[in-house]
Amino acid sequence: METWSLISICVLLGLTTRWAVSFSSYSGAGKAPMFGDYEAQRHWQEVTYNLPVKEWYFNTTDNDLSYWGLDYPPLTAYHSLLCAHIAKLIDPAWVELHTSRGYESASHKLFMRTTVLFADIVIYIPAVILFCFYLTDGSSKKKVATALCILLYPGLILIDYGHFQYNSVSLGLAMWGVVGLGLGWDLLGSMAFTLALNYKQMELYHSLPFFCYLLGKCIKQGLMGKGLLLLVKISLTVLVTFAFCWWPFLSDPQQILQVLHRLFPVDRGLFEDKVANTWCSLNVLIKIKTLLSRDTQLLLSFALTLLFILPSSIKLLTRPTLWQFKLALVNSSLAFFLFSFQVHEKSILLPALPVCLLMNELPLMSIWFLLASTFSMLPLLLKDGLLLPYVVTSLAFLYLGVYLLSALDRKSEEELKLGSCLKLSQHCLSKHTLSLLVKFTFRVSLVAMAGLSFTSVVLEPPARLPDLFPVLVSVFSFLHFLALLLYFNLVQLTEPPSKKGPKKTN
Repeated sequence: METWSLISICVLLGLTTRWAVSFSSYSGAGKAPMFGDYEAQRHWQEVTYNLPVKEWYFNTTDNDLSYWGLDYPPLTAYHSLLCAHIAKLIDPAWVELHTSRGYESASHKLFMRTTVLFADIVIYIPAVILFCFYLTDGSSKKKVATALCILLYPGLILIDYGHFQYNSVSLGLAMWGVVGLGLGWDLLGSMAFTLALNYKQMELYHSLPFFCYLLGKCIKQGLMGKGLLLLVKISLTVLVTFAFCWWPFLSDPQQILQVLHRLFPVDRGLFEDKVANTWCSLNVLIKIKTLLSRDTQLLLSFALTLLFILPSSIKLLTRPTLWQFKLALVNSSLAFFLFSFQVHEKSILLPALPVCLLMNELPLMSIWFLLASTFSMLPLLLKDGLLLPYVVTSLAFLYLGVYLLSALDRKSEEELKLGSCLKLSQHCLSKHTLSLLVKFTFRVSLVAMAGLSFTSVVLEPPARLPDLFPVLVSVFSFLHFLALLLYFNLVQLTEPPSKKGPKKTN
């Protein structure tokens, strides 16, 4: 009974925080003619409700793709259509074709915020609770503490309830995929992740670990026996789920090609805005976009992404345990964020999800990453008028993470999962020295993030360097992400062969 009371309090705190942030401003509020992501989501409801399916992804007189044209997979379009039907019942003006463009009102904002909260309650929050209580070790109180910290991760809350998006749907479905695989429900896990991929194409960041985990499990069971049967079942589940999502488009190859063209717009270039990845940071010194052709940029980004995701994926293929799976999800998604083509600053939420799954085993490094990921979106958050929610949610997350998970007390090489590789360098780095170094670096990092946040708000940049503070934020965050990518790879690749993961798959 006490456990259920704690779970209820945990969920209530998560929902209260979300609703409190929802009172803030949103992307593009009052900023005609393009507005922002809030208007994009509203416009997709307008388009899907008023136009036939065959016109959703095509440029027509009634569907101007240059004005927030639909560029997510079919499941997002169906979700928009569902929301549009509800909106039509409440106030038809919200989704009226053409005349609703740029529509803003207090009642409509309440409706839009409620749709995000409902998606969280139905998809994301149950997956988090199930993961923490069935796939993590420790006492009930520790599991509740882990769940609370995951639910209070500021990055996701600020983007979905401040800026305005539905990231909790795709991330929640991906979480259900992890829960399904972790509990041995491979078909459910495969279906859930396929739905996530059909909601947002950026779930490709997580796709290789899912593939390698399932294939590795089939190989382990024997490809001439049970493993082959499982592989066939998984393949059929994925194909049927894809067919279900794409059914309205399958009759016309042109429809499929146009949807794919909208999903992967290479014309937009290597990166946009000041994203904390390799290309944007390197562009400060070397103007990559100018020096290299688009084809060369594509090839280079593909090669580097593949180079950084293969080692962890191959390790997962040979050792398909839940621990290896979680680490591979982090390493794959973070490599995609740092090196792939056409990355947005909000894409950092994709590696943030699997990092949340490591919070029980690696609390300090997980909290560090999650704070850095939120900080990396600071220019966007300031642009949307979300300074106060950013400060409050980040400080609350830091305090609860450090206090509830004893993060600063778990910094030895054993607790950082570095024992096996540090045996090679014990002569120059003692256990005590490592512990002090990690703690000192963490605190310096926090002070630097706080200092850059403060200066970004109160100081005017020099006239000849108008993007000074956004660039400093992106480069500083990039250095964190690169270092943590190396760390998480080190943890995964140096796990000794005889050691079992913290939680084994069924």
